[in-house]
Formats: sequence, structure tokens, C-alpha cells
Amino acid sequence: MPKPERKDQQAVTRKSSPPIKVYCLPTEREQIAANAKAVGLTVSTYLLRVGIGYEVKSTLDSQRVADLAKANADLGRLGGLLKLWLSDDKKLEALGTAFTQGTLRALLKRIEDTQAEMLETVRRI
Repeated sequence: MPKPERKDQQAVTRKSSPPIKVYCLPTEREQIAANAKAVGLTVSTYLLRVGIGYEVKSTLDSQRVADLAKANADLGRLGGLLKLWLSDDKKLEALGTAFTQGTLRALLKRIEDTQAEMLETVRRI
């Protein structure tokens, strides 16, 4: 069992250690701050991790994956609606919804637009 530390023996922490100063231009400081914000870290934590060789992972990729999931869900809903219309379902008749070529073309256009949105999101990743 470890012995409790005495008051005259304090643990070494980052806060009790002297900081490292980095001289940079205002534009460089802005770029560092933007890079830190893009990965969801403070400037200090970002510089520490980069300085000791950790790979810093972006949170932007997570946001784009969430965008893709949303677009995929939209496609699923549109596909289900298309299937319902094409299946000549009795439920559709009960609702009184008429199947027209214009409606089908509008639905197909929306599916194409959603696919284009997904493709653009994948390209940004």
C-alpha cells in the first residue's frame, strides 16, 4: 500500500511546471488557434499534443459522418415512400393520395439531390 505524500513533497503537475513560450506572428497564432478549434482542443492542449508527437484527430470528420448519416436516412425514407407508391398499396388508396408522373418525378429528383449531397459530403471528408 503506497504511503500518503507528506506536505513538503508535492506531486509535479503541469500547472506547477514552468510554461514553454513560443514566439509567433499574429497570423501564425490565428492559424494555430483555428487548428486547435477544428479538433476541439484548447490552444495549450493542441500545442502540447503536437509537440510530444500525438496524432491530433479532427472533430470535423465526425460532423461530416453525421451529415452522411442524416442524408442516408433521408434516402431511406424517400425510398420507402417510392416503394409504397409503386406497390399499389391499399393504404395509399384509403388516404386518397393519387399516384401521378409529376409526383414520381419530384420524388426521383429529391432522391438524386440527396445522393448529390452525400457525394459532396464524402468528397469533403
